[in-house]
Amino acid sequence: MRISTVGFQTDASNQMQALEAEIAQTQQQLSTGIKLQNAADDPAGMAQVDQLNAQISASQQYQTNGNTLNANLQIEEQSLTTATSTMQSARDLALEANNAALTSSQRQDIATQVQQLLQQLVSTANSTDSNGNFLFSGEATATQPFAQSGTAVTYNGSNGVSQVQISPNQRISSGDSGASVFVNIPGGNGTFTTAVGAGNTGTATIGPGTVVNASQWVPDTYTISFTDPTDYTVTNSEGITVGGGTYTSPGTIAFNGTSTTITGTPAAGDTFTVAPAGTSSAFNTLSSLITTLNDPSLTAAQLSTQIGTAVEQIDGAVNNFNQVQASVGARLNAVTAANTTAQSTQTSMTATVSSLQNVDYAAATTQLSTQELALQAAQESYASIAHMSLFQYLQ
Repeated sequence: MRISTVGFQTDASNQMQALEAEIAQTQQQLSTGIKLQNAADDPAGMAQVDQLNAQISASQQYQTNGNTLNANLQIEEQSLTTATSTMQSARDLALEANNAALTSSQRQDIATQVQQLLQQLVSTANSTDSNGNFLFSGEATATQPFAQSGTAVTYNGSNGVSQVQISPNQRISSGDSGASVFVNIPGGNGTFTTAVGAGNTGTATIGPGTVVNASQWVPDTYTISFTDPTDYTVTNSEGITVGGGTYTSPGTIAFNGTSTTITGTPAAGDTFTVAPAGTSSAFNTLSSLITTLNDPSLTAAQLSTQIGTAVEQIDGAVNNFNQVQASVGARLNAVTAANTTAQSTQTSMTATVSSLQNVDYAAATTQLSTQELALQAAQESYASIAHMSLFQYLQ
């Protein structure tokens, strides 16, 4: 096989240029510490690095979301603790007021204290996070959720709650709407409420009652009527008798799966009602208690029953706060777990990116020496052969 001089020179030149390019690339890798400068260096490796970097970026965003969410939920948890304390203070005042020895003026003084607690509860319900967003406005975070006018409190927020992504497959509520926390609280014992007839002249009171058999309860408004101090009948809203019997104080009146205690001496014609509970807000509970304590026209039986109803409602509100607080705690735990997983994942993926992208200095240094020796050998070989000529053999 014959190789022309031009062909030899071209091949030798190309070989040395390739070695010089390899040396330049290795030197650049050593100077920057990055093995993959562009996709041409290693298309598959660069694609993997890009994918891993995208996953790391997403994981970091999930972690940022979780940190923000964690801060907001902690503020909400503290607000719920404050709200619970406020309602418990109101309960103590209600029990204090349920004393026949107190005068109307003394009860009005207690009502003034409950009024202050109502204002405090509204303030708590209008709490904001570190960015000034309202915690209990639902999705309408820029709107103040509760507005107070006298003892009336209205909700202006949204019922919906934003969801925050804290991992690739996990979204959780960023908070709770004021409607679910403070407004839509089951009334009475959660199933029904009780009340003393406005025209009663006896001294009997009625307790909040309990559900004995939920399957027998038929939601309706029932009236317990006393024909005399010891005999009574129970009728539904259509006037149909559903129960009755003889009463001795304190006595338990049971019908349709419910049990209610009446205490005291009823007069002939006195009535008591048992009606479906519906819902009531924590604010309405305090407002109703204020109205009760400020009303000097109430009989002792009416006063005691209405205060007892208020206490039952306060207990229901506290129970609702506790349930929401438990939900907040569960979400805080979920955020902590997600952040821990995200941190571990980021560490693992970063190590993989480093192994793919970053230079192994020992290997690269050895490679550079090898490349330089190869170039030097190629240059010397070329220099030696390039001066050879047929005339050197013609002596």
